[in-house]
Amino acid sequence: MTAAETPRTDGGLAALARFCFRRRRLVLLVWVAGVIAVAFAGFGYGAAPDNDFSGGDSQSAKAQKLIEKHFPERQGDTLTLAIKAEKGIDDPAARQKIDGIIAHLAASPVTGPVVSPYRDEDLVTEDRRIARTTIPLSDQDVEKSQVKPLVDVVRDASGNGVTMGLGGYMAEKAETPPQGSAESVGIAAAAVILFIAFGSLVAMGLPIVTALMAIAAGLALTKLLGHAVPAPDFTAIFGAMIGLGVGIDYALFIVTRYKDALRDGDGPEGAAVKAIATAGRAVLFAGTTVVIALLGLLVMGQRLMTGVAVATSITVLITMIAAVTLLPAFLGFTGHKINSLRLPRRPSRRDKDAGAPSRKRRTLAERWAGVVQRRPLAAALLAGASLLVLAAPTLSMRLSQPDASVQPRDRSSYISHEILSEGFGPGYGAPLVFVTETDAEDADLRPVVDAVGKTGGIAHTTPPRAGEDGRAATFMAFPTTGYQDEATTDLVHELRDEVLPRTPGGDQVLVGGPNAATIDAADEAGSRLPLMIAVVIAMSMVLLTALVRSVTIALQAAVMNLLSIGAAYGVVVAVVQWGWLGPALGFPAAMPVTTWVPMMMFPVLFGLSMDYQVFLIARVREEYERTGDTREAVARGLARTAKVITAAAAIMIAVFTTSLLGPDLAVKQGGLGMAVAVLIDATIVRLVLVPAVMELFGKGNWWMPGRGAARRSPASSTEIGRGIRV
Repeated sequence: MTAAETPRTDGGLAALARFCFRRRRLVLLVWVAGVIAVAFAGFGYGAAPDNDFSGGDSQSAKAQKLIEKHFPERQGDTLTLAIKAEKGIDDPAARQKIDGIIAHLAASPVTGPVVSPYRDEDLVTEDRRIARTTIPLSDQDVEKSQVKPLVDVVRDASGNGVTMGLGGYMAEKAETPPQGSAESVGIAAAAVILFIAFGSLVAMGLPIVTALMAIAAGLALTKLLGHAVPAPDFTAIFGAMIGLGVGIDYALFIVTRYKDALRDGDGPEGAAVKAIATAGRAVLFAGTTVVIALLGLLVMGQRLMTGVAVATSITVLITMIAAVTLLPAFLGFTGHKINSLRLPRRPSRRDKDAGAPSRKRRTLAERWAGVVQRRPLAAALLAGASLLVLAAPTLSMRLSQPDASVQPRDRSSYISHEILSEGFGPGYGAPLVFVTETDAEDADLRPVVDAVGKTGGIAHTTPPRAGEDGRAATFMAFPTTGYQDEATTDLVHELRDEVLPRTPGGDQVLVGGPNAATIDAADEAGSRLPLMIAVVIAMSMVLLTALVRSVTIALQAAVMNLLSIGAAYGVVVAVVQWGWLGPALGFPAAMPVTTWVPMMMFPVLFGLSMDYQVFLIARVREEYERTGDTREAVARGLARTAKVITAAAAIMIAVFTTSLLGPDLAVKQGGLGMAVAVLIDATIVRLVLVPAVMELFGKGNWWMPGRGAARRSPASSTEIGRGIRV
């Protein structure tokens, strides 16, 4: 070990590691008691999730406020019963079954009055084969567990020529199964990867136990914070997925360094101090990068995305703290037994030599780097072109929210959607609600209704009606296209930008409703996404420049991270929106990308990509300061980090991929995108682009304003050696 690589044993992190190692029983007791207390408070008294993405200053949000103020009777969720009878609803056998279901739904304690389609001709198609009725829920706080029996009763009643489905937001939630064993599968996959990497059950268990304790505390804290900063229900799943991935990875880096120190002859305490003082410092930098990137979501200006940013940042923060406090305590208990319960395998050259990779026999990673460095321009162009091809579908990305039309085909909500679309048109599930304030009860909205009804893409409109206070009026229009159709989005923009402004009295009419709210949220996300990307890149570049003392490296990292994330976006669009391999990956139908997915993916992936960049470049910088040869530094830096980065990436990919086993379509999109991004980052970027680009730049890699490109800086070398070693 060179002087530049000797870690500090008198700094704050070293002192913390020494304290946690020596007082391991106290540290473990505090952690266990703290996790239990926080879990009891968070999971017992935490805030319920908030899934209302409307809000803000959008036109749909303003329309919703008017409806809540002047039409209180329209508040609350509703269910929609859809009925299809092959022989018509007037067939005696069909009518007996339909009347029975309506009576059962009306008698439920969670529903309000139910109007039978036999009493309202508007609820039945002309051929009387399809009918519908709306069922109000009696309370806004109805639980999905109370709605599930109603869904089951309707589904079980179908048969013998009568098909029925129960739709609506609460019906969709009620029949969506829990996440199930997806996280368990991710943990099992991570355990296998760690066992292969470490060859020891004890070494395998430490990162997993550390990560699980941190995640439990982090998720409980986020539920408590939900009282002040509300977050949607997918936050817990996403937070667990991210926390599990980074928590295991961070512990992996530290345990790897601990094992290396033991192999070099250090005692358990010295090895733990060295691991925290080096790899632990890297973990703190890496985790801080992820947290800062996540907080970039605040730029979106959306109330619930602020909640997501805070909640996931808290989870990552707790995993960082666990890595530098709880893990050294665990290392104190294991000591030299870290290699106990080993996997029988042949000793490696490193085990025999207890040193760096042999110069006489270059490792596979070094040989691969040599291949790339011999044709750096061709390698860089080929890798860059591949990423651009993968990213190309991003140009056609559309944003929306999943609805009943994209649910699994056996769901009652999908059956309801299909029946209603057949009988009343595909736009029945995508109504537009028009509302305006008026000065008198007899305010005439007929010109506006006529203009909207004559607009291409509108199937029919309802008559206008005034609120009880006479201060507002409203009507509805049903498009000829469905909720997810691009034509519906174009129609909303046409009504707002052209039809209403040209109609007398139309300039004061607002277009709202769930469909318009989804369109507004997508438009706002699309307009603010470039700003968030710019902020995250700027903050991350400042941090990386400060660490590696090179503007060139920071710029390279930003560009390469953008390419890998863009490629991940492209794959998500191809699978989710274009339908390529969609059914095989658990997506029942082609659909737009969920609005929050690209917003969430970018900061997470940019932070994680920066982590891997730091672990690799820091080793490259150490070798460069020692030899002054960029080519040799890149090859040896790649060789010294290949195993740990590959294991870390494999764990991330396994954890993110298991989201495809869950039922939540939006979470599956995010998990797919992040798994693809990590795979691309660990292969095309780290194995091809980085060595090729650094070979092309040569000594220019280390350019920093204020000093020459080729001039060596012992101070920065020492800082890098002390700061990042994995």
